[in-house]
Amino acid sequence: MTMEQIQVKVVNRSGGALPSYATPQSAGMDVRAFLPGGAVTIAPGERALVPTGLYIQLPDGYECQMRPRSGLALKHGVTVLNSPGTIDADYRGEVGIVLINHGCEPYRVENGERIGQLVIARCMQAVWEPVCALDDSERGTGGFGHTGNI
Repeated sequence: MTMEQIQVKVVNRSGGALPSYATPQSAGMDVRAFLPGGAVTIAPGERALVPTGLYIQLPDGYECQMRPRSGLALKHGVTVLNSPGTIDADYRGEVGIVLINHGCEPYRVENGERIGQLVIARCMQAVWEPVCALDDSERGTGGFGHTGNI
């Protein structure tokens, strides 16, 4: 079984490879840094907006989520700060990735390096229905940690 596909218009000013899926069942596409002026170093505890050179046009009713790459997070402590970052269907600017270095060493982001994953997802807008009370549920008002440790 193959995944459902959707056409997304893209302008690629980086000259590099377009985001791509690593396997047929991958949900996320690896996206690369576009740093024609040279690498960017992110010190521990600091963040940087890293450009991709990509501009996308999503169909109505879709969003693009920017997510971290697990290997970058595990090996270096570098992740997407506002994860998942949302790219709205009506946004036409350059896709950028806000990276933060939670590691102990400075991290050097190189031009063309895979630094995030893009996930295309359907989305809906809520229409609020004001009411005086909510229906009962099994969980009720139980919040954080109410189901126990195991």
